[in-house]
Order: sequence, then structure tokens, then C-alpha cells
Amino acid sequence: MSRPNRRLVIVVRADPVICGHSGEARNLAEVALTRGFDDVRLLTWPIPVLQAAGLPLKPLDGILPYSEGITVERPEPVGDYRVPDGRFQAGLTGRLVELLAEQVPTTCVSMYLAPHDAVVRDAVDAARAAGYAPDVHTIAKAVGSDVTNVIRSCLREGRFGAAVVLFTRFLANDEVIAVSEYTKQEIIACAEAVDAHCGTRFARQCARRITVSYPPIDTSAYLDLDPAVVDAALRRRGLERDGYVLFLSRVTRAKGIYDLVDAFARSQARSRLKLVVAGNGPELEHLREITRDDDRIVFLTDVEDEEKPLLMNGCAVYALPTKPEPDFVETFGIALTEKMLAGGGPVITTTTGGVGEAVGGTAVFVEAGNAADIAAAIDRVVLDMSAGERQLMADKAREHALSFDRVRVFDGLFATSDPAVALTG
Repeated sequence: MSRPNRRLVIVVRADPVICGHSGEARNLAEVALTRGFDDVRLLTWPIPVLQAAGLPLKPLDGILPYSEGITVERPEPVGDYRVPDGRFQAGLTGRLVELLAEQVPTTCVSMYLAPHDAVVRDAVDAARAAGYAPDVHTIAKAVGSDVTNVIRSCLREGRFGAAVVLFTRFLANDEVIAVSEYTKQEIIACAEAVDAHCGTRFARQCARRITVSYPPIDTSAYLDLDPAVVDAALRRRGLERDGYVLFLSRVTRAKGIYDLVDAFARSQARSRLKLVVAGNGPELEHLREITRDDDRIVFLTDVEDEEKPLLMNGCAVYALPTKPEPDFVETFGIALTEKMLAGGGPVITTTTGGVGEAVGGTAVFVEAGNAADIAAAIDRVVLDMSAGERQLMADKAREHALSFDRVRVFDGLFATSDPAVALTG
């Protein structure tokens, strides 16, 4: 096997994890092959570890293959049972050191700061200390929940040492990036709190250095859908075009699913609609229990990537009334932009976190946590909007969502569109 000329390594929770990070990693990896990288690797966790963690996972036989030139590596743990934790992280770090030792010019992206940024920083430091002099450029991307969960939990619990470690590692990277302007401001606010307690100076560095790079989306998967294919997919599910409200996301309280179920029960439009809850999550079984007598609510837990845009295209309304919770705030909302690309009925959502950046001014906004407001929005969209108004909203939404195309985002992140230009800087 010939030695590669340029390598991209992304350290991330990759497929089969159902989350925006895995989608971002896949899309960056695919575009990298067209932008001068001839070896692209996703460095991630063994499947049993992901399963044991309780993360929402896609069926293993439903994962779309990556293009040739993309390698998914899942290093085995280092050490035995006497190392109670950190064995798998050591495996990731050790494998990255081996890649850096090959002297291939490498760009290394870490998504989700804890622990993936630690993997990158420890590997780079070890490779340099060992005398390998790696040609490496590091990019750390804060994708949202690493701020709202990890850093904020440190602040709530008074564990400032852990927050100091996280910020120190983050800012040690060559580039530091946030998934949205909202996320950037949240990072700065957290840094200010740490500075006030610890006498550090993280906030000024964050404000100066952090740039925004929105999630890259494979827009081609959502455009130019064949109406006959959409109708066939709906028939298989016992659905009709414009005959349902769609919630397609993680089934968690923070996504506003309880508010949506309450709103659907109150809405006048429910007499002509179903509510389709597509996804998995910690609240799924409880929701099934409390709605077991409502035959107008349908749960789908086996929606694969190919079917997702078809369900989005066929719905009368797509509702994601996300709201802030102590352990989660929507820092962008990838599913919203995917829906906007797919067409179909209008989006109903809130202005929580970075949602406004995801949808622009192209959605119907409701107050977070207000079921009556959500019900009124459903009725307005379904009962009052003309076909022309709905189409105008759909056209504006798609135009906005196209700005997140993965090629455009990749080129902005790497600051070049010329495959011949050295990308590591």
C-alpha cells in the first residue's frame, strides 16, 4: 500500500451513534476525499462500548457505507481489568500516536471536547515528546452538548479544576471552532465564570480565537425527491401525504415531545391528522404508556437514513418544540435544516439556543414549553394556510438550508476550495 500524501483524522462518536456529531464526521470525511486528502480516518469507539453506554444507536445493518478512502478505526482497550477506566481512551490515543509517527501531513479534528480533544492533545504531545516531529494541524470543534453538559456540570458542581483542564486543552489546538454563534457565546460565558473563580484568562482567548463552523449536511440526500417514492414510503407506514405531524428526533424531554403530545391533543386539526413520533430516546416507553389509548399517535423506531427525507417531505407539519433543560440546550438543530431541505409542510419550532441560526426566519416560532401555543400553530398551518403560503415558506426554508451544504462548510472550515492547495496551514 502506497504512503498517503495527506491525511485527515476525525476523533468522534461515529456511526452507529444517532447524533449530529456522527453525521458531521461522515460529511466532512466524504468531502475531504474531493479536497486533496487521500487518507481519511474516523477514530472512534468499539461497538460494544457504545452499546454499553446506552447511547441511541442505529441498527448495525442499516449503516450506510463510507466511500473508498475512508477508514473507520475502533481501537481495542489498552490494559486489563486492573485499569478500571480509561482503557479505551488509551487505545484511541495510542493509535493516533502511531498514525502521527508515519510523518504524513495530517489534519486532526476532534468533535465533542471530552474526551476526544484529550485524545488529540495527549497524542500530539506524546508524538512530539518521542521525537517524531509530527506534521499535524489540530482543530477542536465544540459541537454543543460538550459545553451545555460537561462544562456547565463542572460549574454547577464547583469542579473548576475539570473546567480548567477542558479549556486549557481546547485552547491548545491550532484552531478552535463552535457549531453556532450561540455555542460560541455559551463557551465565552462559561469561560468568564471559570475566570472569575480561578483567576484564569480563558474568556478573552475564547472571544478572540473561536470561529463558527456550522454542521455540514449532505444536501443531495434531501433534494429532488421522487413524489412516487415518497408516496410509496408513506403507504408502507400507513400514512398519507399532508396527513400527519412529524416529530423526528431523539425522544427526550428537552426536545419538547411532551409539550407536542399535549398540543396535539388540544389541536382542532387532530381530527384530520396523525402524530408520528419517529426516533428513540429515554422518554419513549413512558410516552407509549401514557398515549396507549390514542390511536392517532404513531411511534416509529426503525427509520433509517434513506427513509428520513421521505417522511419529512410528506408531512403536513414538522414540529420540534425544543426547550432548554439543565442537561441540554439545542445548540443548532441539524434535523430542522434537513427537514427544510426535504420540503413538505412548514417547520414549527422555538427560538431555543442556536435554533434561530439553523432555521433563519423561515419557521413558525412558538414559545418553548407552551402547549397551547404549539396547538395554535399546528391549527394555523394546517387549517388556515393556503397552498401558496405553504410553498412560499418551503422555498425560503430550502434556500436558507442550502447554506449548510457540506462542501460549502468544508471549504469554509479549511479555507480553500482548491484540492491542490495545502490544507494544513
